[in-house]
Amino acid sequence: MKILFATPELAPWVKTGGLGEVAGSLPAALRALGLDVRVLVPAYPALLQNFPDAEEIAQPRGLGGLLPAPVLRQALAPDGTPLLLLDYPHYFNRPGSPYLGPEGRDWLDNHLRFGLLSRVAAWLGSEASTLAWQPDIVHCNDWQTGLAASYLHYLPGQRAKSLFTLHNLAFQGLFDHASLFELGLPDKAWRIEGVEYYGYLSFLKAGLQHADAINTVSQTYANEIQTDAEGMGMAGLLRHRAERLSGILNGIDTRIWNPAADHHLYRSYSARRLDGKDTNKAELQAQLGLAQREDLPLLGVVSRLTEQKGMDLLLEAAPQLLKLPAQLAVLGTGSHALEVAWAALARKHRGQCAVTLGFDEALAHRIEAGADIFVMPSRFEPCGLNQLYSLRYGTPPVVRATGGLADTVIDAADEKHGNGFVFGPATAEALLQALQRATKAWHDPGRWRKLQKQGMARDSSWAAAARQYVELYQRL
Repeated sequence: MKILFATPELAPWVKTGGLGEVAGSLPAALRALGLDVRVLVPAYPALLQNFPDAEEIAQPRGLGGLLPAPVLRQALAPDGTPLLLLDYPHYFNRPGSPYLGPEGRDWLDNHLRFGLLSRVAAWLGSEASTLAWQPDIVHCNDWQTGLAASYLHYLPGQRAKSLFTLHNLAFQGLFDHASLFELGLPDKAWRIEGVEYYGYLSFLKAGLQHADAINTVSQTYANEIQTDAEGMGMAGLLRHRAERLSGILNGIDTRIWNPAADHHLYRSYSARRLDGKDTNKAELQAQLGLAQREDLPLLGVVSRLTEQKGMDLLLEAAPQLLKLPAQLAVLGTGSHALEVAWAALARKHRGQCAVTLGFDEALAHRIEAGADIFVMPSRFEPCGLNQLYSLRYGTPPVVRATGGLADTVIDAADEKHGNGFVFGPATAEALLQALQRATKAWHDPGRWRKLQKQGMARDSSWAAAARQYVELYQRL
């Protein structure tokens, strides 16, 4: 089968979260199973810099009279995955975030930028394409490529099937009515059975409405988003299309996230040689200015500092957590108010709480390896990747029972299968109780070592997920 994987992000060059990681790993796993997968992604500066010799292979036509015409360039990723780089400098030659301008607000022409990405994805999956290679399935990802399913739906003639993968329902790609005409969609698309959503044009609804199949990144999240409480306004549509909706849990790149071969770590280790974690903990404490205490549990966080991620709950629980006593190492960036509050907490508890605002890939790896316990109190979490990293690094996670967290973390109360600690209500009190259970277990070395090894034994590679995607493609 020939699969076009359309994405607005691609790790390691352009990523803001889990979607970039998935796009950087899943296509290679699918190719390993014999599928012909090619990745369509905007030619952002980072990609053009890393692939300066990417050759022009097509100039898609009939896309709204853009002058000059967009150019498709072809490159080969280091893992052998063919990349199709959509080169249109006016839209994509911009520094920083793929979605936000320098002042931190959405680019005003995001509908045109990702409308073009969607149109080119549909063009490649239609009879209009001038390439010899044509996909059997156009695999769209999140709102930025959701409109591809609508373009394919309204195109005459033969077309590829479409799959829409929902990575986060919270981001819906909403634009005003005038966008319908700017994007070249027919008048009949402006209806409840089309792309119209409470007076707006929604890229995300377009994908949910018109894709031949829909999936999201965990089975629990697929169930949650069909409820009015968790469906963010889309629950009715998702229930209507429930027969087309499934959940496939994400994997992780086990070559990059491997404590036995991670070049970011101070010392490598494995489930058979766990003493290396002690070295990583001591060095991490030194790097962050924390007291080098072996007798205190060190809790790690790598997260967006937002309410979705429950970082306000952890902030509320932190004073009691630090009194246990325990140490806390936080890495992330997010809402201004939470950044200010977390920085103030670190100043008040120097030597016991360290907060690094921003993102640092090496430090993220070192926190996963050096922390004793990882904390993910998300209010909702479609899949989550950090809990998978934590399990692989022998750092039992404390998570809320939601989405992919519920599908991957088994509470330590299950002595045979437990690999972490799970709590229910999205409250600081429930979180603190789970943290207290975790720190108490940490003080029992025999029990803790068993918990670590059970987590490290979990297969979090892309192999199982890739096989499920192959089955989904075959059904399409």
